[in-house]
Amino acid sequence: MIGKKNTEMSGKVALLDSNIIIYISKGELDFLPLFEEYDQIYISIITYMEVLGYHFHNLNEKKKIIDFLSIFDMIWLDEHIVEEVILIRENTRIKLPDAIIAASSKVINGDLITRNIDDFKAISDLNLITPFK
Repeated sequence: MIGKKNTEMSGKVALLDSNIIIYISKGELDFLPLFEEYDQIYISIITYMEVLGYHFHNLNEKKKIIDFLSIFDMIWLDEHIVEEVILIRENTRIKLPDAIIAASSKVINGDLITRNIDDFKAISDLNLITPFK
């Protein structure tokens, strides 16, 4: 169910923030343009935990989310991400889950796709993308 451990990333890559998964699941965001723009799209283990910790209306809704999450490779915590999280937290006042997501995006050198640009804007060298205009 959960994708492979961190590997060499090639091509144009992105990491989805938890809120993007929620918007897609509610039909408020079309996922197809993202699939077409990137060679690989990842989620962080934190996103996986945050999204599945959401209160679902029923088991069918939860199963659909689990099935959707399973199409992504998972970015696991490793020493590189942990070191980056520490640097981010030393220099910004950001919540730990957001710091892990940001660090994951930086380590894979990918775009971070989020609606919450303000949550991450204090982090240097982070390429933030919002599909909402």
